[in-house]
Amino acid sequence: MLYATLRNKVEIPMIGFGVWKVDNETEAPAAVVEAIKTGYRHIDTAAIYKNEEGVAKGIHLSGVDRSELFITSKIWNDDIREGKTKEAFEDSLKRLQTDYLDLCLLHWPVDGFVDAWKDLIDLYEAGKIKAIGVSNFKEHHLETLKEAGLMAPLINQVELHPQLPQPDLLDYCQDEGIQIEAWSPLMQGKFLDIPAFSEIAEKHGKTPAQIVLRWHLESGHVALPKSVTPHRIRENFDVFDFSLDADDLAKIDQVATRERLGPDPDEIDF
Repeated sequence: MLYATLRNKVEIPMIGFGVWKVDNETEAPAAVVEAIKTGYRHIDTAAIYKNEEGVAKGIHLSGVDRSELFITSKIWNDDIREGKTKEAFEDSLKRLQTDYLDLCLLHWPVDGFVDAWKDLIDLYEAGKIKAIGVSNFKEHHLETLKEAGLMAPLINQVELHPQLPQPDLLDYCQDEGIQIEAWSPLMQGKFLDIPAFSEIAEKHGKTPAQIVLRWHLESGHVALPKSVTPHRIRENFDVFDFSLDADDLAKIDQVATRERLGPDPDEIDF
């Protein structure tokens, strides 16, 4: 396992297990058990995914102690807008059956995010969260926090993959000491339609998905692949025993179109 060290010295596993669109009752417990058995120690969920209970059940069934895991959840937009960040955080703790989070994020930069960020800082300073961050924030949203005189997020989780490498945002976050996490790191499967990944995979004796995830690691991103299929869960974790060379990286650079697969944070209407 590779780790990134955050600005506050907290270590975060660079391959996490995402559970977006994973059903709470029928999929989450078994998928989390399989992920933990495989070696994942970083689980990324959110209140809006409505599967925090299933994640908690999977953690319990895994037999692995809570202290060995890095658990992330997120404050949803309605709670940000309504000034209920602290209440939403406590609700997530109950659903996850834990008394702290390793990471808590504001899910989108909706109205009220400055006050919500102040509330997360309070929770962080009270020791209830080991690290706090944001999700889907562009540079101008981060500048708003800075202009308010508030601490910079430790993490910014955004859509990021070879098609959308976001170099300007990456540079900004690096300058500010903000670690980037990538959601949809596998481009929602679109990598399968791009010959470069198959060519590089054949060269290294790996799969195209493993090439994409290795690109994230070598680019310094924390990546959050998701799957409920056991062999895919294992495949997505088997990325620590090889490296990409300069030719591989040059080929992957050519994939960039800067086209989003998800919403633009400036145009959300949830």
